[in-house]
Amino acid sequence: MNTFTFYNPVKLIFGKGQLEQIKEELPTYGKKVLVVYGGGSIKKNGLYDEVMSTLKEAEMEVFELAGVDPNPRISTARQGVDICKKENIDVLLAVGGGSVIDCTKLIAAGAKYDGDAWDLVSRKAVPEAALPFGTVLTLAATGSEMNSGSVITNEETQEKYGWGSPLVFPKFSILDPTYTMSVPLNHTVYGIVDMMSHIFEQYFNNATNTPVQDEMCEGVLRAVMEAAPKLLNNLHSYEDRETILFAGTIALNGMLQMGYRGDWATHNIEHAVSAVYDIPHAGGLAVLFPHWMRHNLKVDPERFARLAVYVFGVEPDGKTVEEIANEGIDNLREYWTSLGAPETLAHYDIDDSNLELMVEKAMVYGRFGNFVPLEAEDVRAILKASL
Repeated sequence: MNTFTFYNPVKLIFGKGQLEQIKEELPTYGKKVLVVYGGGSIKKNGLYDEVMSTLKEAEMEVFELAGVDPNPRISTARQGVDICKKENIDVLLAVGGGSVIDCTKLIAAGAKYDGDAWDLVSRKAVPEAALPFGTVLTLAATGSEMNSGSVITNEETQEKYGWGSPLVFPKFSILDPTYTMSVPLNHTVYGIVDMMSHIFEQYFNNATNTPVQDEMCEGVLRAVMEAAPKLLNNLHSYEDRETILFAGTIALNGMLQMGYRGDWATHNIEHAVSAVYDIPHAGGLAVLFPHWMRHNLKVDPERFARLAVYVFGVEPDGKTVEEIANEGIDNLREYWTSLGAPETLAHYDIDDSNLELMVEKAMVYGRFGNFVPLEAEDVRAILKASL
């Protein structure tokens, strides 16, 4: 396995009735809190009132930033930075899913940066400080509640990039499965695709002698695949919400990738697609990932075959390694389709008219991918196959 140093300082608070712990956690960082949230779902399901009541009991001075989009935008983050600087905010609280948390991370770093927050996303500058923040998670998907990564869109320039810093780990995250009960079917499906994709990105790597990590990845994938159909049949199942919520965190909190250096090319391609077309991130991943797999199967057929057998239940007897691997990819495609995930970019009315623009945006930093580096022609081929 690769040498590694594991670091994750997030205090994870999991289970029913844990919101009360805000009263212990937040005041240690100050009195002025900026609450960041999205489009209003937390007001419909009552969580907003619970949070505000709890903050009042903690005698916090509350400021608000609403309207974070599913692909969080730099314009929203800039608003948050302005509030932090103007009001001398001490601490932030993200109440929402991964997009809200990603946006909060940039606000936290941007509030301690003299220039434009986009500099931190576009790698023109590196964060040197950040405001502390906590999270109350409402959607199982991204794992942002327990990592230091973030993805931000610049809607003016049609750019979307991932960035990160050890300074933007949440101080604490509250995960109560009850707060995910109101998540609608389509967003539940997207969350499942997203967390599975995060595991795939880590699973495809060039490290050797990684039996423990491999088993962890495969085990989490099997658990998700078992729980997901049951959850979609009963969106109010606490047990299945609990399983999926925990899986989303484990999928991208650094534990599975110890000793690995994951690929992450498919995410980069999807960022280019959704920068141009503003589609749901996981919808793009559902389309792209099987095609990335098919395109790169030849690099390490045994790796794909192992996934096919241990996760997708392919019977290997009498088949070549390539046949096993291809059957596994077919099974993944069929499984995601059975959940209701899209199969082609045409689902979002995307054709080849902006193909070269998407290739260009994917290649902005040059060749990418750690399992196998992709060139422009590879990206073009994967996108064409995905149309």
